[in-house]
Amino acid sequence: MARIAGIDLPKNKRGEIGLTYIYGIGRSTAQYILDKAEIDHSKKVHEWNDAEQAAIRNIITNEFKVEGQLRSEVQMSIKRLLDIACYRGLRHRKGLPVRGQRTRTNSRTRKGKRKTVAGKKKAPKK
Repeated sequence: MARIAGIDLPKNKRGEIGLTYIYGIGRSTAQYILDKAEIDHSKKVHEWNDAEQAAIRNIITNEFKVEGQLRSEVQMSIKRLLDIACYRGLRHRKGLPVRGQRTRTNSRTRKGKRKTVAGKKKAPKK
């Protein structure tokens, strides 16, 4: 089992997919890392030898911010927005979508479970 950046990579996945389990590494970054380390993209994680794992580890530590370092940077950016009380910061504070999405119908992920409000009763017909 390969352990890179504090994450145990799934051993039965292709290297390209396995690297995406690390926070901050997506498909294109994983492809770039494997190309630079001269490892075949379709080679499974458990087939990597120690030299290949070391090469991947070196590339990631030297060129990318991943896991804890990246998470703390993102949190600091959000905290900065909250502190200066800009529009985006206020949206973060209220737990609403930040990037201009509609909120009348969607955005349940940010707003959480629906809180039903009793509606106005209709007047009876005469």
